[in-house]
Amino acid sequence: MRILLVEDDVILGNATSIYLRNCGYVIDWAKDGKQADLALHDGVYDAVVLDLGLPKMDGLAVLKRLRARKEQTSVIILTARDSLEDRIAGLDLGADDYLIKPIKLAELAARIRAQLRRQHAVLASIIEYPPLTLNTKDRLVTYQNQPFPLSPRELSLLETLLLRVGKVVTKESLIENISDWDDSLGKNAIEVYMHRLRKKLLSVGIEVRTVRGLGYMLDLQENTNPVNSDIDQ
Repeated sequence: MRILLVEDDVILGNATSIYLRNCGYVIDWAKDGKQADLALHDGVYDAVVLDLGLPKMDGLAVLKRLRARKEQTSVIILTARDSLEDRIAGLDLGADDYLIKPIKLAELAARIRAQLRRQHAVLASIIEYPPLTLNTKDRLVTYQNQPFPLSPRELSLLETLLLRVGKVVTKESLIENISDWDDSLGKNAIEVYMHRLRKKLLSVGIEVRTVRGLGYMLDLQENTNPVNSDIDQ
């Protein structure tokens, strides 16, 4: 999952990006409004964590321009502006959530998970693709109730495939989901990570199909469904 963090405070931005990366997300960090607007115009993100008091372009202007392009990306405003007027303005412009600083990073991560589940129409934190189970909340894959060891990038690849079961996932889409501005990957690197993931999955009887010239996919299974557990209220 790829997230754009928009925050001009270096200390807070650094701490937030490190925490979210440790949660398994790919993070791009924009430090001003114009950089954020350009990133949102050119890139594809699953969610945006947006400050409002930004240099070069205010966060509300960034949000307004995003929604004017009919983009449905989930936006979580994280700001020190705590007036009722600001909250109403942010939500009316299309923000999906509005959080007031300071906030515990664990709560921010929980809010992101909730938005991503809604965006992908997956209300549960558990996705089963027998014989594996993926817990998107804890970033854990299990096999026969035991941890199934995957590197963070292998896990991100698997999650991307599981959220699109029965559909072809292009290499470009995989690159967007597992690499960020500070650590950009090419198609050759994706092939290396996919080779490692495939080898591990084959050991438990799961095959990732190559669709020549297009990308990769996991075939549908009759019992491949999210489990309705751990739902945010």
